[in-house]
Amino acid sequence: MPAVLWFRRDLRLHDLPALLDAAEPDDDVLACYVLDPRLQASSGPRRLQYLYDALRELRAALDGRLMVTRGRPENRIPALAKSIGATAVHVSADFTPFGRRRDDAVRKALGDIPFEESGSPYLVSPGRVTKASGEPYKVFSPFFDAWRRHGWRTPAKSGPASAHWIDAADIEGSVEIPDAGTKLDLPAGEQAALRQWKAFVSGDLEVYAEERNRPDLSATSRMSAHLKFGTIHPRTMVTDLDQSKGAQAYLRELAFRDFYAAVLNDRPDSAWWNWNRNFDAIQVDEGPGAKKAFEAWKAGKTGYPIVDAGMRQLAQTGWMHNRVRMIVASFLVKDLH
Repeated sequence: MPAVLWFRRDLRLHDLPALLDAAEPDDDVLACYVLDPRLQASSGPRRLQYLYDALRELRAALDGRLMVTRGRPENRIPALAKSIGATAVHVSADFTPFGRRRDDAVRKALGDIPFEESGSPYLVSPGRVTKASGEPYKVFSPFFDAWRRHGWRTPAKSGPASAHWIDAADIEGSVEIPDAGTKLDLPAGEQAALRQWKAFVSGDLEVYAEERNRPDLSATSRMSAHLKFGTIHPRTMVTDLDQSKGAQAYLRELAFRDFYAAVLNDRPDSAWWNWNRNFDAIQVDEGPGAKKAFEAWKAGKTGYPIVDAGMRQLAQTGWMHNRVRMIVASFLVKDLH
């Protein structure tokens, strides 16, 4: 009996545990992606362009056998599963508040069809690294120590040949992959992610610890978008990280990513509210003056060169240097509040 593999934040074929699980019964797998109107409405043109380009590459890697459909997942996924008589729907687990609500709705709508989660976008999935008492960590340093002791799996040995892909040409509801009409600063997709990572490892990784905080240098990996959309998994990346100073500095950044995913998993309200609720009492400026200051910050016209440079870089390229991200965010919440 066939299975459905629903791609979300894992737009790749290599190192994908959900693919291996979907193919395990008898290899027949329907690969699909749902264009959720809620995410499309809340996304800017560059984010959508990356998504659409990555989907086109994924479809090409599958010789056209990627079913792209549009609608609410709780409607489209059960319909696709029933149309092929699927025994299960397989996904990579999503621990974000939106993802959990969406998946709960899909799981309920599937009824007796199992909703199987395998892996996640992280080296260590949220909830796995805790104190001895079972409580989550609230401070990064002890989390980092426990995270390293916990370790992670080796990359999953998956690829285009891991399944027999069902041709979706005759399945109702297929749509064309759109185009946002925007030029990206760097190319999207799994192959682009692998090339970008290999170039970084053979180049700037050696000096990453010393130069990653220099906005005037191109010394960072530029892997953030690839990690966001899952065109590469951090498991694949850490196989190239040795004990050198630069490699260990980069590993620490991946640990920060896992730490804040764990925080969000434990405290979903921290997506919108202060993690330390005592900060909710901070008085903030309101009125026309505050709005004018906020608009100046967004436009890169505050008069503070490093802040303005960062915001203009973001507006023009869709990306901002990691150190400058901290500066502009700090300026907003500590100086313009």
